[in-house]
Formats: sequence, structure tokens, C-alpha cells
Amino acid sequence: MNWKEFSVTVPASTANLGPGFDSIGLALDLHMVVHVSPAITWLVEYNNQGYQQIETGTDNLIVATAQFVAEKYDQSLPAAKLAVDTEIPLSRGLGSSATAIAAGIEIADRLMGLKLSMKEKLKIGTELEGHPDNISASLLGGLTISYFDEQELEIVHVPEVEIGVVILIPPTEFLTSESRELLPKTLSHKTAVQGSAAGNVVSAALAKGDWQTAGRIMQKDVFHEPYRKDKFPKFDAIQQSCLELEVFGSAISGAGPSLFIAVEKGRETAVAEHLAKEFPLYECLVTKPSSTGINICETVV
Repeated sequence: MNWKEFSVTVPASTANLGPGFDSIGLALDLHMVVHVSPAITWLVEYNNQGYQQIETGTDNLIVATAQFVAEKYDQSLPAAKLAVDTEIPLSRGLGSSATAIAAGIEIADRLMGLKLSMKEKLKIGTELEGHPDNISASLLGGLTISYFDEQELEIVHVPEVEIGVVILIPPTEFLTSESRELLPKTLSHKTAVQGSAAGNVVSAALAKGDWQTAGRIMQKDVFHEPYRKDKFPKFDAIQQSCLELEVFGSAISGAGPSLFIAVEKGRETAVAEHLAKEFPLYECLVTKPSSTGINICETVV
């Protein structure tokens, strides 16, 4: 089929928010933009220094995802050139892989005229990611609370989230595979019940917009943070400083190594400036939730 050039914009995301392990996602106002134009063979060009080591051909995650969709629907995928601009730090727990997968699904849908529903896109993305937290936030925007058991996928979507966000980004990358290796294979029933209760309260508070409660219970995670926090320089000191600054709460962003800090809207810059002075090893990034998920725009000639 003939097609015109277009661009896909995808928001970053933070996942877990403490005890919402592999189930809670929040879209952030940091974006990856992929400009798609016709080509004879696949070529991916990144305009960002931190992405220069990423594959530029069919092994690229965006392209591999698009090809996966084509094979799933028994379609032929035309080649394209992808010019990528991104504000999302790579391998820092801000959903860079989920944004690539979301973009690949949207590009495949567009190039082959599949007209996939959002539910179909969410299922494909979750299948590829293995969990729905980041991918659902990037596709839908806002806050997502999800359940996935390899067969059934259910998502509660909260479109608008009114908080400020500070992200503390260390200088080193932390691969998700490495981060998951730190987790225990099993938890006691008592610990699992405690973690489930914390996740329930965080989810309910977030759905109500009660960030005071959600922030406090974000600190009660037993699923992953106790096993990962030693990888973060001055983790306990940062959490203590956040308590003194009276932020809503703080948590490891996804698998890390970035830290997510939820603050009252309007206080994010002041909090970031304080933390930047106290913890100079970390880059302080000020942002906010994104109410807009993935978006596609035709290029006007």
C-alpha cells in the first residue's frame, strides 16, 4: 500500500511506584519522536548521543517489534527509514524499551493498515515486554494499574495525574535483566500478604488522587526495593532527605537506576535544586505526568 511520511510520539514512563511491582505505570512528560519515511531497506538513525550504540537495522527493537506484528497478522511489512529524537535516558528505568515497543506496534499498524484497537496494541506490547506497567502507560498516558497472567489483561486507567515529578538519574546504566537477577525466587506467604496489602492501598489511593497516602505506602514495598537498593549510591540518605522535604513519596523507577520522587505540583523545581546540591552524583530532572499517550501525526508537505 502507498503511505505518507508520519511521526510517532511516545511518552516515557516510570513503573512500580514501590509495591505496585510489574503492575503500576505512570507516563512522564519526556518523549521519543520517530519520524517514519519510505526506504528500500530498514534504517534507524538516532539523533541523541546516548543512543549511538543502538542497532540501526532490523535488529533494532522498534523494527523487530514492527516485524513481530507483521508476522502475527501474516502481513508483509514495507521497509522505512526511522529518524529518532528522544528525551528519554537509555537504560535508566524510564521505559526506554517500552517506548520503542509502543512505537514499533504503531508503525506496523500504520504501514500495513491493520487498524488495531488499543486493546490489541496493549496485548501485543504486554506480550513483548512481559509485564504491562510501562507499555500501558506509554500507550495510554496518565496512570495505569494492570493485571496480567499470561492470558488475561485488565487495565484501570486514570487519565489525569496532578503532581510534580523529580527524577534522580545516576551516571551508570542498570540493565533490567541484571536488576531482576537481584530478586528472590520466592517470598514467604506472610511477606507476600504484606506486600499485596501495600500494593492495594497504593492503587486505591492513586485512583482517588490521594498522593499523601500513596506516597507514604510507596515506602512499604517488600517485592523488589529491599533487594535492589544497595545498587543505588546513598539510597537511604536520599529517602531521608525526601522525608525532610515533605515530598509525597519516593521509589526506584522501574528496575532502576533512576529514582522517582512525587511532589506537590509547583514544588518540583525547589525540591530538585535541594537534592542536586545534596547529592551531586545524580542528575536531577524535573518533569510531570503526561496525560497523552502515544500519538501519530502525518507529515505535512
